[in-house]
Amino acid sequence: MPDLLPIDRQTRLLVVAPHPDDETLGAGLLIQRVLATGGDVDVLLLTDGDDNPWPQRWLERRVFIGRRARARWGRRRRGEALAALGRLGVTADRLHALGWHDMQVTRALRCDHGVAVKRVGEVVAGVRPTLVLLPALSDTHPDHSAAHVLVRLALWEARSAAAVLTYAIHGGAACGAAAPLLVDATHLATKMAAMGEHITQMALSRERMMGYARRPEIHRAAPPAGAGGLLRLPWHPGPIARARLRVMLSDGQGTVVWPWRRAPLACVDGDWVLTLREPAGPAFVKLTADMATPWIHDRYGWTCRGLAR
Repeated sequence: MPDLLPIDRQTRLLVVAPHPDDETLGAGLLIQRVLATGGDVDVLLLTDGDDNPWPQRWLERRVFIGRRARARWGRRRRGEALAALGRLGVTADRLHALGWHDMQVTRALRCDHGVAVKRVGEVVAGVRPTLVLLPALSDTHPDHSAAHVLVRLALWEARSAAAVLTYAIHGGAACGAAAPLLVDATHLATKMAAMGEHITQMALSRERMMGYARRPEIHRAAPPAGAGGLLRLPWHPGPIARARLRVMLSDGQGTVVWPWRRAPLACVDGDWVLTLREPAGPAFVKLTADMATPWIHDRYGWTCRGLAR
């Protein structure tokens, strides 16, 4: 076992899942590995995945999806997560579901920073994990990347000494030293059976979702994100794009959003450099246009001091 995964009977693993099914896709093998060694596993589920309209329309034979229908769908998806975790060996009392709305994790971080960090921190304090597995900052789904930021800030505020690893489901591979898990045939079969419990996700995307589940679980060290000083941004938006872009900074002081022209930016050797604030904790930066779009995934996403692009 690589040093990145020091798993033994003292391990207390906390898996962070933005939506029902992420716990299985990102950690189905790791969960079984920890339990097999006598360790403990808890899962933090941020949303109930209630904004999932096309499978809901298909399965419920409806066109309009109102507030009650979304809430009902969210309850169904949470139930699927419980069934999947049961297959993996995790009992219902180990699921910590916050019940947030799908596609709203970034909003929680932006508009309710203190409350959101506190809610996650309460779970961290209760579980006292030695190992945390969370989505990669480079994951292009906005709920996944924002979950990374939120949990990293909560871990820092809680002064947690847990090792932090990441998993990537959407977009390119995350950066950081890799710790691939050796595939055990029995564990893989159990993971696939757990994925099958997410019936709503099988309705229109069975092959795609099962393909995700079959991929090797490669967990990577989280990038360093120390605050203070300057951060060289990986993006080079043109003047038209800059006119509508906003710069979002989340750190130990909270979240602040500037229009590009008002952000503390300077162009240095062709790159844009942002002046960070001075808390001792981590700092993360995101570009957003704040425009409604049918495209779910981020164009720009987040960055921090140690994230390679």
